[in-house]
Amino acid sequence: MNPVPVSLPFTDRSEAGRRLAERVRPHALDDPIVLALPRGGVPVGAELARVLGAEFDVLMVRKIGLPGQPEAGVGAITEDGRVLYDDLALARMKIPRQALSDTVASERDELDRRRRIYRGERSVPRIAGRDCVVVDDGAATGGTARAALRMVRQAGPARLVLAVPVASPEALEALRGEADAVVVISAPDNFRAVGEWYRDFEQLSDGHVTAILSEAEQARRGPDIARGVRIRAGRVYLDGDLTMPTELRGVVVMAFGRGRGDPRRRAIASSLRRAGYATLLLDLLTEGTDEETQVLGERLSAAVTWLRRATDAAGEPLGIMGSGAAAPAALVTAADLPQDVASVVVHGGRVDLAESALGRVRAPTLILLGSEDSFVRELGEWARARLGGPSELGVVSGAEQLLGGAQAWREVAVRTLDWFDRHLSRGAS
Repeated sequence: MNPVPVSLPFTDRSEAGRRLAERVRPHALDDPIVLALPRGGVPVGAELARVLGAEFDVLMVRKIGLPGQPEAGVGAITEDGRVLYDDLALARMKIPRQALSDTVASERDELDRRRRIYRGERSVPRIAGRDCVVVDDGAATGGTARAALRMVRQAGPARLVLAVPVASPEALEALRGEADAVVVISAPDNFRAVGEWYRDFEQLSDGHVTAILSEAEQARRGPDIARGVRIRAGRVYLDGDLTMPTELRGVVVMAFGRGRGDPRRRAIASSLRRAGYATLLLDLLTEGTDEETQVLGERLSAAVTWLRRATDAAGEPLGIMGSGAAAPAALVTAADLPQDVASVVVHGGRVDLAESALGRVRAPTLILLGSEDSFVRELGEWARARLGGPSELGVVSGAEQLLGGAQAWREVAVRTLDWFDRHLSRGAS
């Protein structure tokens, strides 16, 4: 643990991870696994794991902050249920543990939410007997890292390493006895905050994290079983992309007017597959056509019927995500095939065009509006009031812009996955 002067700040977290990897390599030799602390540690850990050729996953820990001062860490909660307090800090501030009960409950709820989003149905990775590298984007007080290290230590790793690009000297001193090795690039004497040592220190969303985890998982296990399909729908044929994950828990038909190849839409599909859902991506509009909602709904219904008859997803819970011109078509299909469609997400588009079908939609439906515009919201509320089943309405501004709004598209992915996790799993009401 001998930090040396280096050129700071880092360009971004990914660069920090690459630079950190060479210093970690001598410490992680036996079946290594890199465990990152979300959110900031994830891009650092992903690059480190890539360079080392190691397995990669997240380690769920939440900082306990002071009421009204969330950045002032005085403890942490780990995903195995343990709550660790910094009793020296609490005593110095004359704050009893009981005063943090509401904060602990809130952070526990947030930890559970993130665990469900980031890991889905996957179990905690195997730690016993392996070299484990715990990674964050920096350590200010060391409280969160300490909780993470103690949780991992209980699982019996062969060797436990903490790796951070930058840390305060005080944090390093506090963490010295918690790991077999602590690897840090720099520990500046004038350390005040982790973000000061990065040129790009953007706030990360759940969408950022799930996208990075999905890429890492894909690289580790190889590509999912994917194939192009052609589905007859009346007088036309629809071209689609069907991808089946190795562990299947449901299937989602993702329908668009056009543009199923857009990287943002494929990122949503990737997040769904990582959680165990097969995906079928379809463009409902054929070349040079602009059909009515009812026609597009019939085409989508034909695709659902084909999926049920011709694939391994025949008996799996099925959901539909309709976007843009396909949004009202998704509602038409849900109305026409109530025994097949268990849940619906519609994003953007004129959902009011499905007026005649709304009352027959029994599947739980999430309506995601693409704008805060009052007229758009009124249409969404109008349609929601006429649905025959449970529903929610949300706004993700900017995601309707195919040439921009990357952050908004990540939010669409997170909300979509959350909705299907709540309503598409077996036994969901």
